[in-house]
Order: sequence, then structure tokens, then C-alpha cells
Amino acid sequence: MTRATDIEAVEAVNTAFYEAMERGDFEEISDLWLDDRRSTITCVHPGWPVLTGRGEVLRSYALIMANTEYIQFFLTDVQVSLAGDTALVTCTENILSGGPAEDGAELGPLVGQLVVATNVFRRTTGGWRIWSHHGSPVLTETGDEEGDDTAA
Repeated sequence: MTRATDIEAVEAVNTAFYEAMERGDFEEISDLWLDDRRSTITCVHPGWPVLTGRGEVLRSYALIMANTEYIQFFLTDVQVSLAGDTALVTCTENILSGGPAEDGAELGPLVGQLVVATNVFRRTTGGWRIWSHHGSPVLTETGDEEGDDTAA
């Protein structure tokens, strides 16, 4: 495989990961994570402690999907780096999500959030698989801080 082909393959698996989350497809999420007894997978969701091992990581996705009525990811700033059979993807997750509906509404209130993510992939005989995911919230400024001269 060429470097360009590897980058395309990693980008495709990275995109498939977020699309599976949007659909709430737990089986696909499970298939996309590395399942290798010699390597422990890890995951850090924004505000969560480090989750280690397939059981903990996959349980966290089941919990998130069970408690999220709607989620959509708009990925920006996607960068892929390759080193042999390991790939690193950094991106910004522009997330729109909604919780359970209230008072007979079809969908709960929608909330936007920015998260920067690092996804580490390993090449396997079955293709690229997620080895580690780390998401960190982006704290946005309100524009009213002292010394901010953007205010009119």
C-alpha cells in the first residue's frame, strides 16, 4: 500500500467511527476498536477518567448512546500522521447533541460543543482499528474578559 492509500484508509475508518456514533450503531463501534489481547485500548471522553480495556471502553459507548437521543459530528482540522503500522488522527469535533425530550416534545434541547480529539489507530490484518481515543473540551472565551479589545 502507498502512503496516500494508508492515509485515505485511516480517514475512512475515522469517519466511520463518528458516523456509527451518529447512528447509535454499537456493533460497528465495537468492530472499529482494536481487539488484540496484546494491546490494551484506552479512551478518555471529555470530563471522564481514563477508561482502559475493551469492556470499560465499549461500556462507555453503550452508556453514551443509551442517554443521547441525537448526536451529530462535524469534523474540522483533520490531520493524519503515519508511522509504520500506527496512525494518529487529530481533529476538532463540532458536536450537536440532544438529550431526552421533555413535555411531549419530539427532541430535547440541542446543545453545541467543541471537542479536540486524538484518535490512534493500528493496522491489523482486518484493516485499521482504533487503539485509543482522547477527547478534550475546548473552552471558548466570552469576549468580555479584561483587556479584550474586540468589544465595541
